[in-house]
Amino acid sequence: MNSKVIMNGQSSEDEPNKMSGNNFVISNDSVKVISETVGISNLDETGLSILSERTTFVLKLILGDSKQFMEKNNRLKLTSDDIDLAMRNRGIEPVFGFYTGEPIPFRMASGGSGREIFFDDEKEVDLNDIISAPPPKVPLECTIKPHWLAIEGIQPLIPENPAPITKKVSSEQGTLNIIGSQKAAESVLNKSKIKLNTVEKVRIKEVTTHELSIEQQLYLKEITEACVGSDENRRIEALNSLMTDTGLFQMLPRLCNFISEGVRINTVQNNLALLIYLMRMTKSLVDNQSLSLEKYLHELIPPIFSCIISRQLCIRPDSDNHWALRDFAARLICQVCKNFNTSTNQLQSRITKMLSTTLQNESAPLATHYGAIICLGELGQEVVKAFVLPHLVQISEKLASVLENSLGMLIISNIDRIAAEHIKTAVLKIVPPVLRQVKNSPDSVEEYKQDHGLYLGPLLHSAVLKLR
Repeated sequence: MNSKVIMNGQSSEDEPNKMSGNNFVISNDSVKVISETVGISNLDETGLSILSERTTFVLKLILGDSKQFMEKNNRLKLTSDDIDLAMRNRGIEPVFGFYTGEPIPFRMASGGSGREIFFDDEKEVDLNDIISAPPPKVPLECTIKPHWLAIEGIQPLIPENPAPITKKVSSEQGTLNIIGSQKAAESVLNKSKIKLNTVEKVRIKEVTTHELSIEQQLYLKEITEACVGSDENRRIEALNSLMTDTGLFQMLPRLCNFISEGVRINTVQNNLALLIYLMRMTKSLVDNQSLSLEKYLHELIPPIFSCIISRQLCIRPDSDNHWALRDFAARLICQVCKNFNTSTNQLQSRITKMLSTTLQNESAPLATHYGAIICLGELGQEVVKAFVLPHLVQISEKLASVLENSLGMLIISNIDRIAAEHIKTAVLKIVPPVLRQVKNSPDSVEEYKQDHGLYLGPLLHSAVLKLR
């Protein structure tokens, strides 16, 4: 049909969508019946034919668009919402208030001359029944009703409070699962009964344990014995296994606990050899790329820190090389920062702050200061610039009082002298590269003495000149 179709003040020249079996036409009789329902009864056959053609055309357009909406929503059943969307899309005001969850039961009425009319069966309602029916109840207003949740630790038995959980229900729901022996469970329950009334129940969070198979238990026993044993060849094999094995996840909590407890005990006993073995064991775990150590850093970082800044790590500090252990642990903590530092945990910032606090502690021994300095140096030049350079004057004064002691007024032990020498070596190693970038040439000795102390100033000046 070439004529334009005017719909609610809008024109459309769209052709109807091609649908299977779409050669239906609304008959003139249907148009006549519909027009009579709205009070128009003087239409002739020409007008009925025109209205029939246009109504059929518009209806095909709407049904075609409705089918597209149905297919876009991956449905096989056409709904009234699809019809509404299609009418809105065509600029036709949709029918409001028409919605049903079930198909409408149409009925057929046949008249003379073979006329068939379909209509929906509507139930007749008597107005007298509606008038005489009692009015609906007025809804209650929204109010806030306070009640006691607990009075002096006792929960009152009122409808607003939850009912107390019985032992039978509690055991069935698994809210009181305690891992351990029956005797331990009974003791916990007895303590709870003493502190709580009978109307109160304690919800204990379920504890999940990582059960190990017999093979894993045997592996754990062999690996720990080999790591801290006296056989160096077995130790190397065990450390290589910890570094490369991909199936250690279930044993990781026990390995971390073994390291933590081992360092705690051997630090008190000043067992330098076992501390070195445990740090090598920690290094292997950190180097294992298949392990996720984020959840166990709280168990690994304190032992490493203990090996860096502990007051004493061996029985004979003046002769045993505990400085190598402090250097190794400092490199290890820097590797941990590099691998696991994120913007969320701020691991490096917290470690740097702890080391800076240790360095500023005047009552700490020189060995502890050495561990803090060497660890800050491993963290990079920016850390040295921010946390070591501002304290060089205090470090210089302390080193001068120990190493020079020209008046002989202080009694200096050999341990402190050795520690001071190591601190001087560490400072001359990590500070000059930073000063070369910070200070501009020419370098003045007096300026170095003023900025970095009378003792360390000339030494740092000579070291910076060598680097330039």
